[in-house]
Amino acid sequence: MAAQMQAGGAVSFAAPSRSSQAVRLIERPIVLRLLSIALFAAIWQIAGLIPVSFAFPTFSDTMIAFVTMMADGSLPTAYVSTLQPLILGVILSTFVGVGIGTLCGLWRPGEWLLIPVFIVLQAAPVAAFIPLVTFIYGIGMTAKTLAVIILALPVIVLNTYKAVRNVNESLLVMSRSFMGTRWQEVIKIVLPDASPVIFAGLRLGVAAGFVGVVLAELLITPTGIGDLITFARSRADYAGMYATIASVIALSTVTLVALQWIEVRVFRPEKRGD
Repeated sequence: MAAQMQAGGAVSFAAPSRSSQAVRLIERPIVLRLLSIALFAAIWQIAGLIPVSFAFPTFSDTMIAFVTMMADGSLPTAYVSTLQPLILGVILSTFVGVGIGTLCGLWRPGEWLLIPVFIVLQAAPVAAFIPLVTFIYGIGMTAKTLAVIILALPVIVLNTYKAVRNVNESLLVMSRSFMGTRWQEVIKIVLPDASPVIFAGLRLGVAAGFVGVVLAELLITPTGIGDLITFARSRADYAGMYATIASVIALSTVTLVALQWIEVRVFRPEKRGD
């Protein structure tokens, strides 16, 4: 009897342990994200089977189209063309934006002169500027790079400006008490203290850059990803069109997640456990 009771007790104690482990597994962020993706794919598949529209393919058809375009090389080739103005525009926006934002944060006349311009640019409907850029610079790489810069630059400038303006005042007082020069104050205190918010602004600038490059390829000239979307739509190949659009969303999501991981590991160590 005692042995049976002990065995029963062991089972009763083991069951809650397994259930608690299952709960902890489900509560992990990666598991929840995978469940979210699976749920989204299931809803997409059901909506395509109903169908909600003749132009709305199922998730499975979209994935087949994606694999086909990867296999025949059309999608990688399109990205080679698309990523060139995106990378160039983001790099230029980073250097120029951080410089202008730092200047405006440290120099009050610069704030009065420049910050209102970037606030207007951030609030303006940017798609309306793209025909003007095309009229001035044509339909080549320059116009597409400028389209990326127009979207990414205001975000980076405004985030850098706010980060510099909100630097810990006690650190600046300490620098002045040790007779630090203005240049040393900027390099050793202002930029390191503002770096988390500046990097967050760069991440948002990259997100805006993806929007800019897709708009440029749809509105300026159909090349790269824009060409694939336009061509698939003209052939009523809706699975291919959705596969191309989904690939852009997936690439931008993976890029932003990677940048967020770098931000947390390098600039925000206090959030590593979240």
